[in-house]
Order: sequence, then C-alpha cells, then structure tokens
Amino acid sequence: METDRLNLPNTCTFKIELLGHELQFAQDPNSKHLGTTVWDASMVFAKFLEKNCRRGRFSRSKLLGKRVIELGAGCGVAGFGMAILGCDVVATDQKEVLPLLQRNLERNTSCIMQMNPGFSDSFGSIKVAELNWGNEDHIQAVGPPYDFIIGTDVLVCMHRWRQMISRFQVYAEHLLEPLLDTIVALSGPRTTIVLGYEIRSTNVHGQMLEMLKRKFDFKIVPKSKMDFRYQHPSIQLFIMGLKPLPEGKSVERIEGSLEFDELKETESTSDGENNGSMNKLDDSGSCSHDADCSVLGGVPSGELSDWEVRRYGAMAARLLHDVKIT
Repeated sequence: METDRLNLPNTCTFKIELLGHELQFAQDPNSKHLGTTVWDASMVFAKFLEKNCRRGRFSRSKLLGKRVIELGAGCGVAGFGMAILGCDVVATDQKEVLPLLQRNLERNTSCIMQMNPGFSDSFGSIKVAELNWGNEDHIQAVGPPYDFIIGTDVLVCMHRWRQMISRFQVYAEHLLEPLLDTIVALSGPRTTIVLGYEIRSTNVHGQMLEMLKRKFDFKIVPKSKMDFRYQHPSIQLFIMGLKPLPEGKSVERIEGSLEFDELKETESTSDGENNGSMNKLDDSGSCSHDADCSVLGGVPSGELSDWEVRRYGAMAARLLHDVKIT
C-alpha cells in the first residue's frame, strides 16, 4: 500500500470506537511486514458491520455462534468486530504477524470484559492461527468449512516500507490464485465471503474481477449499506458465495436482508459508483489529478474526523507523488 497514510510510519496505536466499545490496536511502524498496519479497508468493513448489526444477515441474532475465519487478519480490526457480534473467529495471517495480532486481541478482549462484565454472554471468541495461502496443512488445521470468510486488503504485498516509496504498484498479482483457491478450500455451500479492498491498480482490479467471476457469485456492496462516513470510492466490499456445482446443484442461500437479490436492486447504482471510481484511477493505480483536486477542493472548513484526515492525507500524497522539484 502507499506510504501516504497518516498513521504511518510513526503511529504505534490506532484507536476506533466500534459497536459501542473503545478499541485500541497496536501497530509496529518498524516492521518489515505490512500486516502490522491498520489499513482503511478494515475500518470500512468494521463500520459496515456496525451499521448492519440490527437486522439482516449481519445482525447479532443471526451471527451469534457462527464460525468465521479471517484471512490476512493483520492487526485484527475486522475479525474483532465479528467477535463482538457473537461469532467464533479464527484470525489468520503469516507467522511474523501473529504475535502482534495476539496481543491486540487479548488486550481488547480484556478491556471489553473489564468495562462490561455482563458482555461475556454476547461476545463470541477469537483466536489466532498461522495460514499461508495454498498450504493444505494450514487449511486443514483450521477446520473448514466456515460460515463466513472475511478479508480486508489481503493483497497488499509484504515489502519493506522503503521499497514502496518509489511506486504505487502494491498488489502481488501472483497471490490472487492461491488466495482464491484457499477461499474455496475453506468454503461450504452455505459460506458467505466478504472481501474488502482498496483499488490501487486497475490492472490487478480487472484481473481479480475476472478470477472472481469464474469461481464465485458476487455483488459489490452499495454505498447505502456502508457507514455514511467510513466509505470511499476506491474502497469496495464484495459479498460472495461459491458458484453452483457443475452438476447443476444450486447453492442454498443464507437468510438475511442483505441478499444477492437485494444488492441486485441497487446494482445500477453500485456499478455506476464503481465505474466512477475506476475512471478516477490511472493504469498505475493512483487517482487521477483531476479527481483528487475536485475532492480536495471540497474540504470542509470545520474540524475533520480522523477518517477524513486519513483520506484527505492519502489524496494529497498522491498529488505530491508525481511532482518533480527541479
């Protein structure tokens, strides 16, 4: 991911209010692994849960006791949101990330229980596990299938920060196939898959969509279903399910208000938003200058929220990226 997030490289703790709880997630600004950073897509997903937690597929009553696995959990924001809603979560990542992930989960669980002694009956559970995509031993060890598979910004390359300063191409295209194969291996006929990511490369974005179409039925979550503040045209959430079996057997749908049919009703709006965001991206994955200038021109005069500061800072950094000082 770009080195333009304001919480990097010197912010060690990220704070967020989620589902009525004040949470803190430690980051490691000196790490060589990008999994030790809180990325914006995880915040968008967590706030999406908060908005949709009262009814439908992501309501607390529907999620209670559901088995969830998070791929590329990083600092643990998305998975912890599912645990708050009563899910039994396995947060997975590469071995190097697990110690920080474990500390974040333990600290936030402890704080929630201390501040809300009676919340233990509603809180699910969350544990960590190593999972390298495509590793059959790791996949079997976590005990598939799952009710939900989630992942946010899971395609960010694992490079050192100094290696990223000179370019915006941050996705590893070769990771797409093992990622999707791992999702299939962890899925059952009733599994719901939610992926959130920020478009940084139109080439990789197009490749990913083509690969998704081969294996999954999916829809892009419209803005109306997201938190009104925690959203951005370049950050998308996909809700997916396995395609029907070759024999013609249909995949049984999961009950809930946010079904594929409901998303289809807003498909034209969603596609329009998607196309608009794509038009603001060049082939390198960075936003076009016209788009960024338009957004920055609308910066409110009042106090900015943390989320707005992050996004405006990201756009300003993109504008400055191509400026050459002579």
